[in-house]
Formats: sequence, C-alpha cells, structure tokens
Amino acid sequence: MARCIQLARLGAGNVAPNPMVGSVLVYGDRIIGEGYHQRYGEAHAEVNCIASVSRYDQPHIPDSTLYVSLEPCAHFGKTPPCADLIIRHKITRVVVGCRDPFEQVNGKGIEKLKAAGVDVTLGVLEPECRELNKRFFTFHEKKRPYIILKWAQTADQKIAAAPGQPRLLISNDHSNRMVHRWRQEEAAIMVGRKTVEVDNPSLSNRLWMGNSPLRLVLDPLLTLESSSDVFDGNIPTIVFNHLKEEERPNLHYMQVASGPNLLAKILFLLHRRNITSVLVEGGAQLLNTFISEGIWDEARIITNQAKRIGAGLAAPELPFYQRLSSTRSTTDLTEIFINQA
Repeated sequence: MARCIQLARLGAGNVAPNPMVGSVLVYGDRIIGEGYHQRYGEAHAEVNCIASVSRYDQPHIPDSTLYVSLEPCAHFGKTPPCADLIIRHKITRVVVGCRDPFEQVNGKGIEKLKAAGVDVTLGVLEPECRELNKRFFTFHEKKRPYIILKWAQTADQKIAAAPGQPRLLISNDHSNRMVHRWRQEEAAIMVGRKTVEVDNPSLSNRLWMGNSPLRLVLDPLLTLESSSDVFDGNIPTIVFNHLKEEERPNLHYMQVASGPNLLAKILFLLHRRNITSVLVEGGAQLLNTFISEGIWDEARIITNQAKRIGAGLAAPELPFYQRLSSTRSTTDLTEIFINQA
C-alpha cells in the first residue's frame, strides 16, 4: 500500500477534481503490475496497473492480489467502472486503502466486488491514504475546496512594508521556486484587490514544471485597472464582484451578492465548479478573513529570519493550529500548520 501511495503522488497537479490513486498487483512475492491515475479524464490506476502486466505474467492475474489506495469506482463516468474490470479479470483478492467519499461510489465499489465473490480488505494505511487525498475528501465531505493559506513574513512578523514605502521582498529564491511548485499542485489561487493594486502579481507558475492554477480575484466594486497582469488573458481568471456577471475568453466576472458570509458564498460557487483546492496568497485582510471565519485547512508560512523592518503591516496570527512540519533554507524558515479547530 505504501507503494500505491508513492505511485499516486505522481499524478499531483494533473488529476483534479479526481483523486490521486495508485495501484499495485502482486503475485506471490512479486509485483507484476503497477499503475496510477495520470490525468483527469484518462484511465484510472487499476486500469493502468492491469495493463502494465507483461504477457508472461498475464496468466497469473486471477491468482494475484490487487492493492489500490482508494476504493475502486462502480459507476460510469469518463471511464468505465474499475470494479467491473477487476471482476472481469477474475482477481480474487483486493486490498483497499480507504473508502471513496464520492456519492456515486462511497462503498458501492466494495459492495460490487464482494457480491462477485472477491475477498476485500479495507483500511490498510487508511490515515496515509486520506492524507494523500485531503483535498478530495474535504471537497466531498465539507462541500467546499481545501483551503491553504500562504504568506511570507519578516522575523518581526511583518507581511508588507508601511504605506508609502517600497514593495517589501521577503522570501529567497529557493522559497520562491517552492511557492511556484505549490501553485501547480492546486486547482486555484486567490488574492484580494489590494494585493493586485500593490504587487501586480501574475499568479502564474513560472518557476516549476506543471500547470498554472485558475486565478481568483476578489474585486467587489471592480476598481482594478484592466492593465493589471491578472487580466493578461493567458490563464483562466474569475473576478468575484458585486456588480456584474460577464464572461470573456479566459475571464469570468462572477457576481456575488454583498453582505455577510461572502467567503462561504464564493466557496459554494467554487464547489459547484469542481474546484477542489484554493491557495490563498493574500493580502493580509483576505487572509485574516479566512482565519477569523475558521475557513482554512492548512497554512504555509515562510519567515525570513534575517530580515526585520520595524514598522509595517502585521502578519496574520493563527488560532487553534498544529505545526505539521518545519524546514529551513538559508535565511528562510518554512512552517506548515493544520487547523485544529
């Protein structure tokens, strides 16, 4: 199962809104097949695993054990049901990491296998399998995207320079590349109006292999200049606002009613569009709103321990958190926290 998880991670950034899934076929003490879900809309892990078996080993398929990190699907979607494929190949034992929460699966794949006489073991390395697909599980169980807050701060906890001062550059080159890797792993990236005005970011992935995420901009009264880099037309972009609903090539002005629970309204719309994860990159007001409303799952904070500026905009503060990891790269300390509320 550990190998299934390892394989599944190879699909990161390419399979959403589907989950990352890996599969291994074992005959005796030999792995005779491996596969993972490589791209959304294409073959699932079990299909690729069975297809990888050599001609020499194909007669051994019925006597092998199939390991898969997530419950095999039992419905027709973009591909046929994997449970049917397993039954058709007469595989008699299947080991599953965890149940699939998607309402069209959610136990139905396991039931179909058992009804066909397949011996099914469920829950092997289940915490690790759920962690692998935390975005997918949050999307289906909480009915919203997985929310990752990200910011860089100085050693004295400042996120930006004081008004009227030059733009503050905090993180080093290694950290900047890491942030672009994070971007390509998520479905969307979000900023507020002030961040676009002050920093004019492109919100693209330029320093790492892979895709650029969908850009999300909060501009309630549509005051941003059309010359801003987020309107360059190169990447699909949604602008949440109170004034109009309009679609152009790679640009969607999505109207959201003003009033309380604005974030909840936006996340509801994103859930309807199958956006499984959002990387929130600022600014401070937007980050603090997510924190105060308790709508976050993970926070990634980069602290330049060699830089202090005194006066400046204070960084957000996290309540009810658990530190998951801590790594250092020259001046920068990168910490990852999870919401414990």
